[in-house]
Amino acid sequence: MNTLIKGALALGVAGAALTTPASATHSWGGYHWARPSNPFTLKLGDNVSSNWDSYLGVASADWSQSGVLDTVVVPGGSGNVRRCSATTGRVEVCNSTYGNTGWLGIASISITGSVHITSGTVKQNDTYFNQAQYNSPAWRQMVMCQEIGHTFGLDHQDTAFDNPNLGTCMDYTNDPSTNQHPNAHDYDELITIYNHGDSSTTIGAAIPTGIHAEIGNSPKSWGRPVHFMRDGRPDQYMRLDGPGRFTLTHVLWARGKGPADSNID
Repeated sequence: MNTLIKGALALGVAGAALTTPASATHSWGGYHWARPSNPFTLKLGDNVSSNWDSYLGVASADWSQSGVLDTVVVPGGSGNVRRCSATTGRVEVCNSTYGNTGWLGIASISITGSVHITSGTVKQNDTYFNQAQYNSPAWRQMVMCQEIGHTFGLDHQDTAFDNPNLGTCMDYTNDPSTNQHPNAHDYDELITIYNHGDSSTTIGAAIPTGIHAEIGNSPKSWGRPVHFMRDGRPDQYMRLDGPGRFTLTHVLWARGKGPADSNID
């Protein structure tokens, strides 16, 4: 079975587990950073503007409460925030006015082999966060926390906007006031995902230059949909980048928006 098919099947299994809120697992297909032992430290590249720095700092501190991983905010390595290019062995976090894409935030992870993450990127779309509906500390904190959480291999706990809040940033919501931080279930899931050691590491690993193709701002650059929300919109995409390599993208749509609203190349 080739890597692409195995990855798609893994996503399907993860999606099936999310049929009810706060289900037993919300791993994103079993994808994880390779490392020989816990705890490990993952760098978050700060490519965000000053009005996002505090939200990045809080999210980093929140996720570092996990018993298996720590994060540290370091100077960004992407250069061009609109492109938000990946850096091997770490996560790059960016914000910009990406346009009327339909999404608030996206998180992408590059996979080499079957399940090992080799890089991650996060984009926050200021086109929407500059609008009154989303221009609040609660929305900014929730989306920052959620997109970074995806880069560890976490999926959503629930994908229905109208369900009661689960008290976690990994939850879809219409009101993020109580969904700005991880909850105990998120930390438990990280323990499950990282409950083994690997014989090698992808954290800070030397992968050949150019192995990570950039992720654009519209579905045409994300590949094909491989998972759908309860309302039928795709929220996960897979793109084959070469033999044994693919990129997965998680998208958080604005309420009432979807792929048809994404008019950006």
